[in-house]
Amino acid sequence: MTVLEDRIAMADADASTPSLDEWFERLERMPVPEGYRVEIVGGNVYMTPQRTNHWEIIFEIAQTLRNRFGKGRKVLSDVRIDFPGHANGFCPDVVLFKESAKPEARGHWRYQDVEFVAEVISQGTAANDYGPKRLAYAEAEVPVYLIADPYQGRCHVHTDPKDGDYTTCTRVDFGTDVDLTGTVVDLVLKTDDFPRD
Repeated sequence: MTVLEDRIAMADADASTPSLDEWFERLERMPVPEGYRVEIVGGNVYMTPQRTNHWEIIFEIAQTLRNRFGKGRKVLSDVRIDFPGHANGFCPDVVLFKESAKPEARGHWRYQDVEFVAEVISQGTAANDYGPKRLAYAEAEVPVYLIADPYQGRCHVHTDPKDGDYTTCTRVDFGTDVDLTGTVVDLVLKTDDFPRD
């Protein structure tokens, strides 16, 4: 099947509202450029390039989590997790799962097992991270959602999910420690090496 035929099939199938699995199966057949990640937010498909500064921040966060929890805890990046809301197949930049977490029979991770999510802002999808994704993570009762914004040079730490949103947001400038000791991750995140755009 050519890309054009696949797109026509996707458009024709739109009337029957395909499942997230069907969407991702179709997207896997499309020629996504190397270095891009694909996710579905609110039924819309987004392809985002991975840039050097973006990856360096992701790596620092993931490494801090791995140093804190060891190899016994799953710390993943860019792995699909379906979250509450309309057609939300997210691929978080960094996710920490509960110690007991295991993938389902079809290989997917459950949002109910997520304890921490971090997203690093990209210009084209910043509105998703600050808006619909924040609300979906809160609806899923993810205890800690961290947004690292290299354009602002600041982290936004969302905690205490309640009634579909977070009740607490703390802003911390890059170069200042992010104190997460009172949360489920119980660590201090150094941001001295977070690059800015």
